[in-house]
Amino acid sequence: MTIIENDEIILSEENGRVFLTIKSDRYNLKKVDLLASNHPRLKISNFMTVKKAVESGSKDPIELGTWLDSMELEISNDKMQALLTIYESQNFVKENLESLQQNIHKILSDNGIIFGQQPLDLTSIKTGKSYIIAKGLPPEKGPDAKITYLQQAEKTPVINEDGKADYFDMNFLVEINEGSWLGEKIPPQQGTPGKNILGELVPAPIGDDFPLKYDTKSAYEVEEEGKTVLRSKTKGVIGEVNGILTVQKHLIIDGDVGLETGNLKFDGSIQVRGTVMAGYSIVASGDISIESNEGVHAAELIKSTEGDVFIKGGIFGKGITNVEAHHNIFVKHANECTLEAKDNIHIGFYSLGATIFCDQLFLDERKGKIIGGKAIAINSITSAYSGNNSERKTELIVQGIDRKILTENAKTKAQEMMKLQEESTKLNFTLSQLNQFKSSMNVQQVAVYEQTKQKYNAIQRDAKELDQEIQRILKMLRQTTDYFINITREANPGTVIQIGNKSSYLTKPTKGKFKLENGELNV
Repeated sequence: MTIIENDEIILSEENGRVFLTIKSDRYNLKKVDLLASNHPRLKISNFMTVKKAVESGSKDPIELGTWLDSMELEISNDKMQALLTIYESQNFVKENLESLQQNIHKILSDNGIIFGQQPLDLTSIKTGKSYIIAKGLPPEKGPDAKITYLQQAEKTPVINEDGKADYFDMNFLVEINEGSWLGEKIPPQQGTPGKNILGELVPAPIGDDFPLKYDTKSAYEVEEEGKTVLRSKTKGVIGEVNGILTVQKHLIIDGDVGLETGNLKFDGSIQVRGTVMAGYSIVASGDISIESNEGVHAAELIKSTEGDVFIKGGIFGKGITNVEAHHNIFVKHANECTLEAKDNIHIGFYSLGATIFCDQLFLDERKGKIIGGKAIAINSITSAYSGNNSERKTELIVQGIDRKILTENAKTKAQEMMKLQEESTKLNFTLSQLNQFKSSMNVQQVAVYEQTKQKYNAIQRDAKELDQEIQRILKMLRQTTDYFINITREANPGTVIQIGNKSSYLTKPTKGKFKLENGELNV
C-alpha cells in the first residue's frame, strides 16, 4: 500500500512495515522529521539507515520503521482498566469522528469489554496519548472484626456539677462473677464484590481479623449468636496486665485490717471496707481499695506491686505510713506520710508535711494545698496553694528527665531481659525433659525438679518486671512534656520552686505556672 508519493519520495507499507524510497537529491533529514510529525502512525525505528541513505543519495527502498494501527487498546493485568491510544492526527480525527467512534466500539467488543466503558471526547484528545476507555468496579473490603471489652473502673475522681472533685465517690473496682461477660468479638465480614471490564465478578476481601487479648487462665471464649464471647472462669475483679485483660483474685475484708486479720499479702486485688489499723500492712499485686471514711491512721505499709491504691478517706501517717503504687495513688488528704507512685498521685484536699514521689502530682486547682514536706515529680505539680502564712518551708521539685541516661538505662535493661529470656528458654527445655520422668523420680530427683521449677518461675517474674520497667522508660522518652509547677491561687513565702537544677526560694506571695524559659525559672 502506498501511503504517499511525490517528486521526492515514495512511502509505502507492507504488513505493517514501512519503506521509504528517496527520488530526489534535495531530500534531507529535516524532511524526514516533518514526514514523521505529519503521519502520527509512522514509527521510525531505523533512523541511522535513513541518515546513511540520505547522505549517500541512495535510490533503493529502505525500511524506515513500522506503521501503527489507527488505535491501540491496552488492558491491565487485573482486567480492571483499559487504555485507548489513538495515533491519527487531530485533523484526521475531526474529519472522521463517526467512523472512529465505530472503530472504538468494535475494538472494545472484539476484546470482550462490556462493563465500565468511559465516554471519550474525540474532539479534545491528543495524538499518541493514552486515555481510560473502560474502568471496572473495585471490590469493597469487608468490615474488620469489632472487639469490645468490659470497661474497667474509671479511676478518676467524680466531678460534681459545681466543678469540684469528689474523692468520696470513686468506682474503683469492677467485681465480676464466674461466667460474667468480659468482652466479645464480631467476626470480620465479607466485602462487596466488584466487577472487571469483562463483566466478571471480582471477589471481595474479607475484613481483617484480630484476636481477643486475655489471660487464658482466667477467661475463655465461647461462640454465641454468631459472635465470639469472652467470659470469666472465676469470680474476681477485672484488671489489665501489659495490655492483656485478666480476672484477678479479689479479697474482700468486711471490716478492718488489724488484730483479727494480721498483715495481709495477697496475689490479686484487696478491698477493705474498713481501715488499716496502726502498725499493720497490706501488700497486694492488684489494686488496693480502702473505703473507710475515717481514712488510715499510722498504718505501716500499703503497697500495690502492679496496680493502683485508693484511700477513700485521708492518711494520718504520724511519720510512719508509706503508700506505694505501681501506677497511681488516689487519696483524700495526705498528712505526715510518704507517697510513692510510678505514674500519678491525686490528692483531693491537702498534703501536710508529706513526702511525695511520682510522675505527675494533682491537687484541686481551687482548694488544694501543699503545706510543708517535699513533693518530687518528674513532669508536673498542680495545686491551688503552696506553703502557708507562717512561711513553712515547702519544697516543690520537678526533676524532668535526662534522655541520654534513660536511653542507656533502657538498653541495659533490654540486655538483662535477653539474658533472662535465654536462661528461661534453657530451664523450660530442662523442665520439659524432666517432666517425662517425674513419675519415676526418687526423692532427690524430685527436689532437683522442684528447685529448677522455682528458679524458672523466679526468672519469669524478674523478666516481667524488667519488661514493665522498659515500657515505662520508653513511654517517658516518647513524651514531649513541658515541665512545670502550677500554683493557681497563691504560693506563699517559704515555698521552694525547683525545675531541673534551677531553683528559687519565694520571699513574697505569688502564683502562676512556673517553668524554664531560656534556661531560667520564670519566678
